[in-house]
Amino acid sequence: MARGPALALRSLPLLLLLAAMAGQAAAQDNCTCATNKMTICSRENPGGRCQCRALGTNFEVSCSSLTSKCLLLKARMSARKSGRALVRPSEHAIVDNDGLYDPDCDHQGRFKARQCNQTSVCWCVNSVGVRRTDKGDLSLLCDELVRTYHILIDLRHRPTDRAFNHSDLDAELRRLFRERYLLPPRFVAAVRYEAPTIQIELRQNASQKAPGDVDIADVAYYFERDVKGESVFAGRSGLAVSVRGQPLLMEPPLIFYLDEKPPQFSMKRLTSGLIAVIVVVVLALVAGVAVLVITNWRRSGKYRKVEIKEMGELRREPSL
Repeated sequence: MARGPALALRSLPLLLLLAAMAGQAAAQDNCTCATNKMTICSRENPGGRCQCRALGTNFEVSCSSLTSKCLLLKARMSARKSGRALVRPSEHAIVDNDGLYDPDCDHQGRFKARQCNQTSVCWCVNSVGVRRTDKGDLSLLCDELVRTYHILIDLRHRPTDRAFNHSDLDAELRRLFRERYLLPPRFVAAVRYEAPTIQIELRQNASQKAPGDVDIADVAYYFERDVKGESVFAGRSGLAVSVRGQPLLMEPPLIFYLDEKPPQFSMKRLTSGLIAVIVVVVLALVAGVAVLVITNWRRSGKYRKVEIKEMGELRREPSL
């Protein structure tokens, strides 16, 4: 009868130790700033310490005390400018408008600079395989494979009862790219959010890419296929992402690619709509000039008639 209480007393320290370890693990997973919600927090640092930086300044703040009013006002102004500071793609960014084609790959499995889709129509591509010139024939020369160093993934999530917390969303997407796509955290430049729009920026210069690092071009393609429900991974179902238990259901993304050199498209790339606008503007200018000329001509004609009439009346007047 005495073994029960004695055994319970001896196991009590062990239970307390397990509870403390569980509490510590939970605290590590909860990397948020209790004193400032206008921050982005992560453990992407050598020590694995939860580090929080203020919006607008990227200034590291202490979450065990109050944040200065100056940093808070700066963060509020940053959030007011288009929500979470969504960005517009560069004027030189291009999208994949050609769809699926049969590419030529080099000995490393990368795109060759010139692609012809096994036909006599050829064009030049970047390191992502996206066309960056007008199409030509077999005589087309592509001097080099221009690297894509900046990728902007622009997508929307499906309607939800409430918007996601930006810090939680940021942390979950960074974890996703690190664990599922093996992308080192330093290549995820930013995660922006203005419900329901999400923007993920990937940056990777050739000098930054170490041997063994995955390429952001491959990561973006894997991610796009996952979101579309066409995962490249074997034995894995569709992409299942949740933020604090709230499912994140994403719609197919629009991906912009920015190369180290601007694309080389001629006026042929102009869409029919843009050409129509240009034609309308030119016609309007021509019509305006014509109306101005005709109006001036009519006015000058009236003046001449008045002058002739006055001269005739002067001639008919008797001289004294």
